[in-house]
Amino acid sequence: MISPATDPVGVEIVESLARLGFDYIELSLADLAALPEGAFQALERRVRASGIRCEACNNFFPPSVRLTGKDAAMSTALEYARAALERAGRLGVEVVVFGSAPAKNVPQGFPYAEAWKQLVALLRRLGPIAAEHGITIAIEPISRPESNFINRLVDGLRLAREVRHPNVQVLVDYYHLKRELESPEVILEAGKMLRHVHFASFAGRTFPKVWDAGLMGFFACLERAGYRGRCSVEAGTQNFLTDAAFLARRFSEWKAEGRARFAGSSAGASRPFETTTL
Repeated sequence: MISPATDPVGVEIVESLARLGFDYIELSLADLAALPEGAFQALERRVRASGIRCEACNNFFPPSVRLTGKDAAMSTALEYARAALERAGRLGVEVVVFGSAPAKNVPQGFPYAEAWKQLVALLRRLGPIAAEHGITIAIEPISRPESNFINRLVDGLRLAREVRHPNVQVLVDYYHLKRELESPEVILEAGKMLRHVHFASFAGRTFPKVWDAGLMGFFACLERAGYRGRCSVEAGTQNFLTDAAFLARRFSEWKAEGRARFAGSSAGASRPFETTTL
């Protein structure tokens, strides 16, 4: 069970995920980056011993690293990112999720167009750094009111296309997609630019207990788009082992058909209750 107060990195469930048959764990990069070197090495050993890998990280930038507005500093962001991506590379991470709403939200009164230029410039610098470590940065659109910038998948696609770097692509999150009333058909437009997936039950942003029509339509669009990558559950749970076991049974059928890879991760300290993502 993950509690942001006691395990902000999200590693405490790694052994349980491995036993249940999940493919990987998704951890919080900002919290990994903040660990003392000795603690990070211990985490490396623990993940390696679990039998699964940390193939993805979320929570790229902490709120203290401003990415837009008059207080944004490219040098500070790049210095942090180099260190964070180096640690991600040591863990074998292949995808780093760039949502980071508190870091990238546009300050009140600051021109949206200028904030857009700031993100484009930053991501053009980050792409080559990520490539050095074999990592793809996946832009995560985050719905309002959690974020006031890059809310819809079409926004994320526009941003990635303007950046024009092979190591800067996009993520789709079912919860945010549905909250923005965006059709899952936009997944077909993303095509090969789609490199990662998050999902949860829309009601309450919890672990899915049933496969409702919305989730079925979402995964049907992923299949139509030819997506065969990773899918992480980013959701709240009050009974992790029971909820995770249900999903493990569901996903074992899909994995047997070669549809996707499934994993677990922490949703991070922004969540107000015990939470995990698979």
